[in-house]
Amino acid sequence: METLPKRKLPLPSPKPKPLRTTAWKRYRKQQRLKRLNNRMKRVKFDIKEISEEQKEIKERQAELREKFEAIGLQCEQLQKETKLIMQQSGRTQIRLALMFQILKAREKLEFDKAALLTAALREVIAREEQEMNGSPEDED
Repeated sequence: METLPKRKLPLPSPKPKPLRTTAWKRYRKQQRLKRLNNRMKRVKFDIKEISEEQKEIKERQAELREKFEAIGLQCEQLQKETKLIMQQSGRTQIRLALMFQILKAREKLEFDKAALLTAALREVIAREEQEMNGSPEDED
């Protein structure tokens, strides 16, 4: 029996291209997903940090608002006190001027004028006391 020479079959071709490209595409897709996930984690972390910073800023703004309101109230109080001091100073100047005129009138022996000025001084003092007690008589 004669054997036929074995025929050589063509060499098997390497893995088909579609498989290779499919695996490569899958690998690239996984890499892109990893990068995307890493970026997403970074973005989420950044968003969290930003929201914390915004919260701190809002708290500081609220504190500053309270401080400004307190300063505003203090400013109003100081303005009222300043106005009161100015009024008291003006009244004191009037009383001193009357007293000085009384002394001058007495020096010049003008007792009638001194008596009128003394009465005026008493009237000014009485009016101031009424205003201090909160019951002015001359209101219409």
